[in-house]
Amino acid sequence: MQESIPGSIASPSGNQIAYVRTNGKTPGVIFCGGYMSDMTGTKALSLEALCREMNHSFLRFDYSGHGASGGLFKDGTISSWTQDTLTVLDKIVTGPQILVGSSMGGWIILLVALARKNRVQGLVGIAPAADFTQRLLHEELTCQQLTTLHRDGLIKIKSPYDEDPYVFTKALLEDGMKHRILNRTIELHCPVRFLHGMQDDSVPWQYSLELANSLSSNDVEITLVKDGDHRLSEEDDIARLRQTVVGLIEATPA
Repeated sequence: MQESIPGSIASPSGNQIAYVRTNGKTPGVIFCGGYMSDMTGTKALSLEALCREMNHSFLRFDYSGHGASGGLFKDGTISSWTQDTLTVLDKIVTGPQILVGSSMGGWIILLVALARKNRVQGLVGIAPAADFTQRLLHEELTCQQLTTLHRDGLIKIKSPYDEDPYVFTKALLEDGMKHRILNRTIELHCPVRFLHGMQDDSVPWQYSLELANSLSSNDVEITLVKDGDHRLSEEDDIARLRQTVVGLIEATPA
């Protein structure tokens, strides 16, 4: 069984991006976390264990300003975190890859797949939060919060998942506008799988349906979990995620 090897690499922004790589066969799997999440979460570690069992390559990493990586969180944007992901894809792993993205990571993997169509052979989005900076965040902020955001450049909102509040910046919202994908056809033709809890109070499950309809690919499957929440980290959820990834690995040529 292959050993998991930690390392770091400089991103275009100059920040050191921390990662843990497990060598193995292709297609490899790369896990992209959510907003203010890190690479030590249940889903990332479970998929790492799965790939070690199957002797397939696996990579988990922290975006700049997250977890063990360098940089300040408040300086991060969709552009910079997408560049972080492209950096590890281009420089740390080789061959075809399956990208797994949770929440914001579900948006990031779509952007990365569009930029590297020849490398990305499959996608798994867990409650994919595509366009959340406009479609969710901007629409849900109160007038007072928007005023604070434009005046101070950032706001802090209590998080339902962490003791620390979520930090949202004006730069994040402005940058997110450049990367909207739900306002056009998403020209991807690889297999795509979405897993979404119907009790998700952060990203409505209808988002996965909208994304599926926007994709050019005909190989798109959505699994709705009736009692599932946003994180989908319960034992049954993890088993479902593992099964989904195994299915894509087995269907992808090495």
